[in-house]
Amino acid sequence: MILCSRGVAAGHAAVPAYREITQRRCAALLHATRPKGGVGLSDSSLTKLDGKDQTSSSSGRGQTKASDTSASSQQDRKAPKVQTRKKNPPPNEGTDNRGSGIDGLDELLADEDAVRQLRASLLSSLSAQHEQAVFPDQQPTTPPSTAASDSKALSTDHDTGAKANTRNSSTSSTAASGGTNASPLVILKKDKARLFVSGNPMVYGGAVDCVIARPTPGIGEPVLVADASRRPVGWGVFNPHSMFRVRLFQLQSEVDMNPAIALNVPALLQLRVRQAVELRRAMGLPRADTNVYRLINSEGDRLSGLVADVLGDIVVVQVVAGWVQRYRGDVESAIRAVTGLSRIVWRPMWRILEEEGLPPQSKGEWEGGKEEAEEAEGEVVEVREAGLRLLASPNGQKTGFYADQRDSRAFLAGLVRAQAAAGSPPALLDLCCYSGGFALAAAAAGAARVVGVDSSEPAVKLATANAQLNGLSATATFVRADISDFMKAAVAQGQQYDIVVLDPPKLAPDRSTLSRARIKYLRLNALAMRLVRPGGLLMTCSCSGAMTQSGDFVEMVAEASQQVGRQAALLREAGAAPDHVLNPAYPEGEYLTNLTLRLL
Repeated sequence: MILCSRGVAAGHAAVPAYREITQRRCAALLHATRPKGGVGLSDSSLTKLDGKDQTSSSSGRGQTKASDTSASSQQDRKAPKVQTRKKNPPPNEGTDNRGSGIDGLDELLADEDAVRQLRASLLSSLSAQHEQAVFPDQQPTTPPSTAASDSKALSTDHDTGAKANTRNSSTSSTAASGGTNASPLVILKKDKARLFVSGNPMVYGGAVDCVIARPTPGIGEPVLVADASRRPVGWGVFNPHSMFRVRLFQLQSEVDMNPAIALNVPALLQLRVRQAVELRRAMGLPRADTNVYRLINSEGDRLSGLVADVLGDIVVVQVVAGWVQRYRGDVESAIRAVTGLSRIVWRPMWRILEEEGLPPQSKGEWEGGKEEAEEAEGEVVEVREAGLRLLASPNGQKTGFYADQRDSRAFLAGLVRAQAAAGSPPALLDLCCYSGGFALAAAAAGAARVVGVDSSEPAVKLATANAQLNGLSATATFVRADISDFMKAAVAQGQQYDIVVLDPPKLAPDRSTLSRARIKYLRLNALAMRLVRPGGLLMTCSCSGAMTQSGDFVEMVAEASQQVGRQAALLREAGAAPDHVLNPAYPEGEYLTNLTLRLL
């Protein structure tokens, strides 16, 4: 707890015995917040009175010794005293209309006015003692009593984020200079810290025991995180509305190595973006024949909720967490400084941000933030992948280009090239083709004929333009149609292809829709298999994280092959390209499955 908050001030070289001082102050703080006498309130009781959390720990804390009068004298003066039962109380002594001891506590808690007074006193004392334990050499200050609501404060900064950044910068600078505004402290429930210490950055609400802060931290506010014994875990950004209450940015081991970045979101962004750029350069991205790639991949790059793709000279930022919207100015500044690219397209995913307590301010914002936007016929930019010139729409589906399938497109091109070299150039069907990535990769590799199908008119226009741009119009044609209707008609006509690619949109947004999505996947794959000639290939995909993480996709494909009486052999199972890095402690970040099968 204290280690994190003092970690910032340590940048001034004022804490030589860092961890020893921290643990001593942690113990002092815990001890000082317990009332004297035999009757104590657990931390969960404080949380209930404060109304900050809906769950509480069932385990009470140990009682304090009667000799610890000095540690709790300030608490006793501020809060109503709760008397303990004496062994032999004289008749009519030590009682009043509320009773005494445990019985008196029950009656006290039944008195609304007394409870309100007790709550206010406890909160005031707890906050003051927390600040004093963090900064013992300075007088505690009273936290601000008023603050703008999160949605109002953030709604005024959707375009620039300047005002929201000012609040955090002030907090960070105060902490760094040893000021008395102690950072909010999030205490985890017993045995919950293990998951996050191992690297999982997503602290869900059910893992939080209580939050020590006045007022409650807002969207994106930096907070310290400690386990149930008040040992520091790390720090991150808070969101009182999200199912992920804290997104961890640094573990305590990192804070120990570089205290200056702790609780400083702008500084952390500069560090993480620089690390992301260095990693992509180590992968050979960008390079002469490829300048479209994933720059920042959320949890994989340790910036949970932030996704950024480079499309040539443009960076498209996809916002899926409230803190990213709050720090928009700092995000854009870090990207520009490290990449040298000045043009940034900002795309908040409002459906997700609403769950983060951040609704769009207009219908136009909502439409522009759809994950599967249909605005592919708007602005387009030219990018390169494996030597192909491709038009991409920064306001189209996802971030405008599916860079995650880059390696699978290269694998497909290799298969086509091998067949063409053997004298049998294949015919290929690309279902849900979007801008024609798979289809054009096959056509450029020597396919005899390529047909792309998509239900989106803007997507079909974009794919057609890409074929023309690469001189492949004679080989590749694109059709607007519902893929189910197209496949049924093709099966009825007896059409078959040497290679079929099936890459549908996300059919299972979450686990609750997985059972229904599986039925759709099964039906689509069975139809696609009927269109593969004997001995031909099927490349089938799922971009639904719920399906990929269930491990059921391969089994579903095997079931589809049995339904249509085909024998399948699995050639390759792949995920997203390596620039879509994953956090091994957060398997929920894995979402894409790509299977290549031979069908007899």
